[in-house]
Amino acid sequence: MPGILYLIPNTLGPTAALSGALHHVLPEQVQALTASLDYFVAENAKTARAFLKLIAIDHPLGRPLQEIEIAELNVNTPAAALAGLLAPLLAGRDAGLVSEAGVPAVADPGADLVRLAHQHGITVRPLVGPSSLLLSVMASGLNGQSFAFNGYLPTESAARTKRIKELEQRSRVEKQTQLLIETPYRNAAMLDALVGACQPGTLICVATDLSLESESVRTYTGAKWKALLAADQAPDFHKKPTVFLLLGQ
Repeated sequence: MPGILYLIPNTLGPTAALSGALHHVLPEQVQALTASLDYFVAENAKTARAFLKLIAIDHPLGRPLQEIEIAELNVNTPAAALAGLLAPLLAGRDAGLVSEAGVPAVADPGADLVRLAHQHGITVRPLVGPSSLLLSVMASGLNGQSFAFNGYLPTESAARTKRIKELEQRSRVEKQTQLLIETPYRNAAMLDALVGACQPGTLICVATDLSLESESVRTYTGAKWKALLAADQAPDFHKKPTVFLLLGQ
């Protein structure tokens, strides 16, 4: 019998290495199951080990950390390597898929491995944990009945502006919230682009460091954001993971 591929949520940012530090984001059952596994597929082995060290504070690992196998799967992993990552599962070994932050396989290269697991008849079990995308929709006040995640926009200014206007039009016509992300050091440029391209009445939400102590969620019209930026009152989001949302009115 093949093993089970568990989709294991991670934290959305740095968490203090203290007893109980994960309780507010990861259920006890998720932590206990994670501690029992000895094979993981992760974007980065080093950060996955740091995550397991946090787990181990309250849930001793089933094997010493140095004996736990961590295989890497990231944007540089060739498609031909995916079969090898599944080989232990096909041999009957359970595995955990871990993202760098949040839930695996959503805006994450792990989706390719999950699809291949289904093709091989491997059971896939998603576990409960924080998703920055869903948390941002919940807290934004924008339409949670219909929303779309668009990932990264073009970095070239004209192409980015064109794409924002397309998404704003779609949002207005379909009454659909549009979600975007950006490399954290370009957050200010993204907000400037949104304010410059969107209509004054379009609602724009900036959700930063979700589930962390420094969490901030602010939703204003484009006109209000323009005034805030002019008054040098931009969000404190430089180099911080941020989700941008817009809803055309």
